[in-house]
Amino acid sequence: MEKIKMDNPIVEMDGDEMTRVIWRWIKEYLIEPYVDLRTEYYDLGIRNRDLTCDEVTVQAAEATKKYQVAVKCATITPNAARQKEYGLSKLWPSPNATIRAVLDGTVFRQPITVRGISPLVSTWKKPITIARHAYGDIYKSAEDAVPAGAKAELLITLADGTARRIPVHDFKNGGGVVMGMHNTDASIASFARACFEYAVSEKKDLWFAAKDTISKTYDGRFKQIFENIYQQEYKAEFERAGIKYFYTLIDDAVARVMTSEGGFIWAAKNYDGDVFSDMLAAAYGSLAMMTSVLVSPDGAYEYEAAHGTVQSFYYEHLKGKKTATNSTATIFAWAGALRKRAEKDGNSALSAFADELQAATVRTIEQGVMTGDIASISTLENIKTVHAEEFIHEVRARMNV
Repeated sequence: MEKIKMDNPIVEMDGDEMTRVIWRWIKEYLIEPYVDLRTEYYDLGIRNRDLTCDEVTVQAAEATKKYQVAVKCATITPNAARQKEYGLSKLWPSPNATIRAVLDGTVFRQPITVRGISPLVSTWKKPITIARHAYGDIYKSAEDAVPAGAKAELLITLADGTARRIPVHDFKNGGGVVMGMHNTDASIASFARACFEYAVSEKKDLWFAAKDTISKTYDGRFKQIFENIYQQEYKAEFERAGIKYFYTLIDDAVARVMTSEGGFIWAAKNYDGDVFSDMLAAAYGSLAMMTSVLVSPDGAYEYEAAHGTVQSFYYEHLKGKKTATNSTATIFAWAGALRKRAEKDGNSALSAFADELQAATVRTIEQGVMTGDIASISTLENIKTVHAEEFIHEVRARMNV
């Protein structure tokens, strides 16, 4: 058959360990036989990041801004043990954090739902998408231990040199700890616009939740910026699309989520989004069944699986053993990137292929063929448990192309 042509490339970010292995298999068995694949390739494997002093990560992010569509393999964020294992010159930062900073992006995570794997919350009938603000708050905080007898203050020095001092706590009765964190109006506005844009593109209701009754200034600023941007820029679009936006307190949102049927986008601040996305992954089945999309305010999209590099299986792979690595979310990342490339280029053949790649993966699981991680929680009968490479071949056998 004649391969499907691509008008513009996708930025391809290769990664580490077992996910790097299944990355190669997905391209070789599921994409390249059918698509004349065009990618702008960047090796974000930990050794190449060390070799390039992490410049390759910035280059990949800048290429994503240029080409507007990227797909990323899972990567290592090294700790001291990893630094020793790979002989790294330093502890390089998270590639995801670097890419988010360059793109000023918001992370959207959504579970992959299939027949036979039921959410732990019985009311959930549709997937819930978490929109996580990926800047600031506790992840960019300053903190310190405070000795007994000390006082902690929040000091703000204005542009004219004058200062405002806000008491935090007097530690006269014993020591403790203190933390200062921040966010910016520009980053909050970018977060809000990315959420509204994504809701319109997906035609889903958008919820935003914080705690402005307690954090009247900090969380209150988030609430105010979201509301202003919605009223001024997106209200008419939401009404035309038949979708809704509303704000509620974070504890109320949790209660609503647990009794809802799902099918909406839940926008959350950085820490809340980090916690809730893992909660949703566990409740829907597995991190290997969770997609992750980074969306920038100017419409760039970067797709990846929500899970890590699957280190333990990689060590087994190096010993020549077959592993049960679940490639579903990584396949969906490739399908998502191909679909978005097709959408931006008006390439109907590529769009149809991306849909079929995704559908064939779901069909494989729903016909009882799956890796061990989800076989253990599936309610289907006559399950066939397969290893990682075998699962990819089973998907290929079910592709109608």
